[in-house]
Amino acid sequence: MRTVPANPKNITRHELINLEAKILTSKDLNMLHLTGTIINETQKTLTIKTKKKAIITAKKDNTYKITLKDKTQVKINGKLLYGRPEDRIKKKTKNKWKLV
Repeated sequence: MRTVPANPKNITRHELINLEAKILTSKDLNMLHLTGTIINETQKTLTIKTKKKAIITAKKDNTYKITLKDKTQVKINGKLLYGRPEDRIKKKTKNKWKLV
């Protein structure tokens, strides 16, 4: 089975684990500018591994800058990522994210 690599057009319907992420805006000021690798994803959270530890972040409270494998950067509101990863594939969303 051939898989399509993540790109700005399919990022909301793609696997996020092992992609680099930075929190650009957050309701929790302690989370601002947190940078690391996404190591886990649930319906409501992303776990980001920083240099020191793994931190669980609420998707709906944050805006992320995600760096794809080809080094393209996408700014995306966490509300668009909300939901179980396996169900996000089925969702239809309009392009509400931006290239950074």
